[in-house]
Amino acid sequence: MKTPKRIQPLIDDGLVDEVLYQLMSGKEATVYAVRCGQEVRCAKVYKEAMKRSFKKAAEYQEGRKVRNSRRARAMEKGSKFGRKQQEDAWQNTEVDALFKLAKAGVRVPEPYGCYDGVLLMELITDDEGDVAPRLNDVSMSAEHAIEDHALVMLYVMRMLCVGLVHGDLSEFNVLVDDYGPVIIDLPQVVDAAANNNAFKMLQRDVRNMSEYYGQYAPELKNTLYAEEMWALFEAGELSVDTELTGHFDIPEDDADVDSVIEEIKAAFAEEQERLERIKEANEV
Repeated sequence: MKTPKRIQPLIDDGLVDEVLYQLMSGKEATVYAVRCGQEVRCAKVYKEAMKRSFKKAAEYQEGRKVRNSRRARAMEKGSKFGRKQQEDAWQNTEVDALFKLAKAGVRVPEPYGCYDGVLLMELITDDEGDVAPRLNDVSMSAEHAIEDHALVMLYVMRMLCVGLVHGDLSEFNVLVDDYGPVIIDLPQVVDAAANNNAFKMLQRDVRNMSEYYGQYAPELKNTLYAEEMWALFEAGELSVDTELTGHFDIPEDDADVDSVIEEIKAAFAEEQERLERIKEANEV
């Protein structure tokens, strides 16, 4: 196929030999299968900020730190240089998260580096060499759903153990190979300790996964893994050895009508966005 303009510099530098085909195009990036020597990898080409449709980006960037004071000031002012730095920070966040999570025992694609807005990383395939499907395209038995849901909850917990929350986890951001689920798409990952929206995002991530797997094993819809994890995290008692139960007693004084209404509104909005993603996925 014709080489995308953004990937051409990687070919010129010998990092990529050729572009094989487009894998998918989403709200924040277009992903291609590329050949690098004898290996087939994927190249994630991030869309420019003006072309990205990622909603509420400011919520995800809250708490992110920029070490260089000049860059931080430029980002605050919104200058051309500042916007460039903000874009670099958005993209580098995913690379940093991939390295950090792989070390923490979370199954994610192996990253090879990010070059001018193009992330080179492992292409997840099955044993036959075919590209692994997204969870949304997979059906399963109740037993399989319970097993894979437990794995995803383990990965979410391990993410939280290193201070991260995915923030956009759903059946569209999980691949499934012969060894189980693989977490993908992490540019919006948030700092659990520094972002005021972290718990809300954790709840949404867990709810999305429990609802999806709950299609096959309905009992999963009644679990409260997010609340259990967060309580342990806040108490400093969450560790990679923690055995989660999915049960949690919510204090009665924590419930109030306004918050319940807000949760219902948020859930409705998220469902509408999920349906939009299904439509987009079917169009690719």
